[in-house]
Amino acid sequence: MSPTSPVLLRRAATAGALLLCAAAAVVLPPTAARASAPDTPATRSAPDFPSTGTGATTPQERDRIDAYWTPVRMKLAGALIPEVTPVPEDDLTPDDPRPLPAGTPDLGGTWRHGGAVNQSVGRLFFTFSDGYDGSCTATVVQSPNRSTLVTAAHCLRGVGSPAADDTWNDNLYFVPGYRNGTKPLGGFSVRAMATSSRWDTAPSGASSEDLAVAGFDTAVAVVNPAPGGRPVADITGSQRIAFPKPVEGEFVHAFGYPKGRLNDSSAKYAGSRMIHCAGPARPGPKAPLLWGTDCDMSSGASGGPHLKGFDTRTGTGTVVGVTTTSDDLAGGPTPSLYATRFGDSARKLYNWARNHTS
Repeated sequence: MSPTSPVLLRRAATAGALLLCAAAAVVLPPTAARASAPDTPATRSAPDFPSTGTGATTPQERDRIDAYWTPVRMKLAGALIPEVTPVPEDDLTPDDPRPLPAGTPDLGGTWRHGGAVNQSVGRLFFTFSDGYDGSCTATVVQSPNRSTLVTAAHCLRGVGSPAADDTWNDNLYFVPGYRNGTKPLGGFSVRAMATSSRWDTAPSGASSEDLAVAGFDTAVAVVNPAPGGRPVADITGSQRIAFPKPVEGEFVHAFGYPKGRLNDSSAKYAGSRMIHCAGPARPGPKAPLLWGTDCDMSSGASGGPHLKGFDTRTGTGTVVGVTTTSDDLAGGPTPSLYATRFGDSARKLYNWARNHTS
């Protein structure tokens, strides 16, 4: 299959070419700089309420999805041409039990310091409507149902009608603590999910990039329990979640599973281990509603948590946003990683998910 085939270009449009979803997709040129949220009918007057989708609701569906995500399939998720892509080598960076000194900036590297973040953050796998696999990052957050994840909207669906067959991704599967093709804490299929209804607005001309810049690239998912009935948070623990206004210069820690760009054999990351960045937060010059820090994560980091008040000794903090894009879209120094920070839209989604029974 040619790298410029129509199928691959459709996948690029579905995933959001400038967003950091590890998808089998061609990276398209950057869009024009934006000084503020785009003034389109979709971003100016469309309603904002949870637009919901359904995942695996029967034991048969759960078993099928669990069997689908084999070690090799997980390792290859996000490859441009998986049929001819070598299986990535394992990341054997040794662990370091010593806590990272507080306030240490980090441009990007394998997280070696353990703690709760090693269990509550994981890789989120899915299959596009054309049958190709991709991946993002997601986090277990505190909720009454002990089954709630936060991630990016573009990790769950493309922009368009939620009723369309090809809008929502399939085979959604969360692997907390993913490491080198293994499921150290098991795998959890997604039962129900939601994005802002702003993602329903493709007919009015808004792209995923437009909606990300406008601050709507947040999503929640409710996962099925493990065999035996234990909810995910009882196994992994969970991170706090909050919806504060961003503060420039506030020190944040970001985590994700970057996959590199396309099938570049020289790419720094292969999705094998969780990667960490840390530094002071700042708004994006081209997208002031997005907040980020210096970081070299790439595709696959989408949906990963940005935590404030992160305790490097315990690996716990408060999730205040999820990774959306890089400096390609939001501007600023290269490399940078930007989050959709949680506000009223994210709160509506969380309130929908928190009591949703799995």
